[in-house]
This record gives sequence, C-alpha cells and structure tokens, in this order.
Amino acid sequence: MPIRKRVEADNANLAEVWRRSVTATHTFLTDADIQELYPQVRDVYLRRVEVWVCVTVEGDIAGFIGMGGSHVEMLFVEPARRGRSVGTRLLDHVKSMHQTLTVDVNEQNPQAHGFYRRYGFNDVGRSDTDAAGRPFPLIHMAL
Repeated sequence: MPIRKRVEADNANLAEVWRRSVTATHTFLTDADIQELYPQVRDVYLRRVEVWVCVTVEGDIAGFIGMGGSHVEMLFVEPARRGRSVGTRLLDHVKSMHQTLTVDVNEQNPQAHGFYRRYGFNDVGRSDTDAAGRPFPLIHMAL
C-alpha cells in the first residue's frame, strides 16, 4: 500500500476514516463528543498538520498520520484495516524523515498505548487533561 501526501480533496474522506476509527477505539468519548470534534478535524486539524495517507491498490484510504514537526498529532486507521500493519507502515514512513518521534496517547485508549509501546515508544510523562483542557488524561511518549 503506497503512502502519499494528503491533498485538499482527501479531507472529507480522512474525516470519515477519523470518525469510524474514533468510534471503534475511543470508547471514552460520547457520540456528542465525536459530533463536536468532527468538523474541527475536517476543517481545522487536518489543515494544521502535515498528513500522509496510506492507500489501498484500489485507491481507498486505509489510514493516515498527521505530523507537527516530529510529533505525531494523529494516527487513524480504517477499522476494517486494523491489525494489517497500516499504522506501522505510516510510522515507518515518518520515522524515516525524523531523528526522533513523540506522541501523546489518551490514557483511556489502552490499545493505542500498547501499539506505540510495541513499536518502541516509551512513556516519558503524563497530563491529567488533553490539549483542550478536557478530562481525558494523556500519556506522553517518545521514540
């Protein structure tokens, strides 16, 4: 599956991958939380970061990673593609461009925390709230 840079026309599809992935993995978020975040992801967050997209041979989006410098701001995989190395391929891609990588993981998402630990990230800190001040603790990790 090739990895390419995001183009503006991808944003609606990326937001849908985000929604499906968050619904499947972020069980601590309510439907109202997801509905509130969705337009922010689609219209703001995807434009603020450098996004790399992993596509299938058919051209469908399998997952994407958003980078702010060497910090992983977002990594989401289409739920039907989880466990098929999409996330690993995306991390490998950005790792080839950066000496170090960091990421913040929701403490309430143990699957993501385990994924990053298996990749080689180490816990380096913790915050009681997310970047927006909401009560979603973050684990700070570095590779």
